[in-house]
Amino acid sequence: MHLKTKLMGAVFGATMLLGGVSPTLADTWPDLPVGLKNGIAVKIGNQIFAGLGTAGNALYALDLDNPSAGWQNKAGFTGSAPAQPAFGISDGKLFVFSGSGKQTEADVAPIIFEDVHAYNPSSDTWQKIETKTPTGFLGASGLSLSDGRIAIVGGYNKELFDKYLLEVLTTDKAAEPEKWNKIVGDYMGMEPADYLWNKQVWAFDPAKATWADLGENPYNPNTGSGIAALGSDNFMVINGEIKPGLRTDQVKSIAINSNDVSWTLNPALPAQDGSQVQEGLAAPYVGMATNGAVLVAGGANFPGARAKADRGEWFAHEGLSKTRADGVFAFQNDTWTQVGVLDEGLAYGASITLDGGVLFIGGEDNQGNARSDVFLLDWDGDQLRKTN
Repeated sequence: MHLKTKLMGAVFGATMLLGGVSPTLADTWPDLPVGLKNGIAVKIGNQIFAGLGTAGNALYALDLDNPSAGWQNKAGFTGSAPAQPAFGISDGKLFVFSGSGKQTEADVAPIIFEDVHAYNPSSDTWQKIETKTPTGFLGASGLSLSDGRIAIVGGYNKELFDKYLLEVLTTDKAAEPEKWNKIVGDYMGMEPADYLWNKQVWAFDPAKATWADLGENPYNPNTGSGIAALGSDNFMVINGEIKPGLRTDQVKSIAINSNDVSWTLNPALPAQDGSQVQEGLAAPYVGMATNGAVLVAGGANFPGARAKADRGEWFAHEGLSKTRADGVFAFQNDTWTQVGVLDEGLAYGASITLDGGVLFIGGEDNQGNARSDVFLLDWDGDQLRKTN
């Protein structure tokens, strides 16, 4: 059954969610101090930490035992502020990998970073780890494993992307339009394989600060995928980009057992009600509902890009407008169902599974604004419920 109603408001507060009142749930959720997109958010113990991206070096914490106190400033990130880094948790610490940004304010163009930083909540301190990422992890996804390692999938090719940004940002579009258009067209017009995005599954061991190659992803590598942690080192990798401007509707599962990795292709995400095709979603919100279903909401795409790519027009998003989707989908019993829509389209935020559903943190709206909104979303198999 496809329910096309808008989300139910805060009148259905935490007490109405399956499982009753939880000490880690709030009747209302405080907004972030700033708009946050392309950043990070994790739950460590009974605190949520969010920041970086459009928040710059800032990191904020929300105490789930006292959410009414709001988001508190924590120690700022000590490196160059990264956007869209990979991240994960190990031994109660937050690890941040790569991302992109300018090394100094005077730099002409951003680069993809190769740094690894760790944040210790106990001491409220950051530490730069003596290692470099084995490849560019811009837009990659971190998978926190039960043995303390952090596996990473996806990510841009640093050499190609750094070169492109430097060329396009040091060329005057008004003075040299043909040169500028050729730079953009040559880069954006490549086929997915030509971007040399990361196909390997890398595992970082924080205890030794070492990397291990766990093998190749048999599918197109992605950036900006949604990740659902299914337990027992099993994860669902949902959609994402396969090249700039072009998404995929593929949904894959990855299971990691020591150094053995297996991939499974799941049913693809269906088209949203009223649409003929699912363009695929970049940077959607993902988590687990209280009834065990995987929830996927929001995300960004360019309607019409898949049709152009199917015709061999690889600058697929040229002339198209980016749309932040508002659909909410649930995956249960090996089937996807659209279960509702958000109040508005959102993407590039963060999401965390809590006892009462999925916490949405920040994001970007269809006007491109970085949002500070925080709300909880749950689906009980019948109704979609929102706590602001």
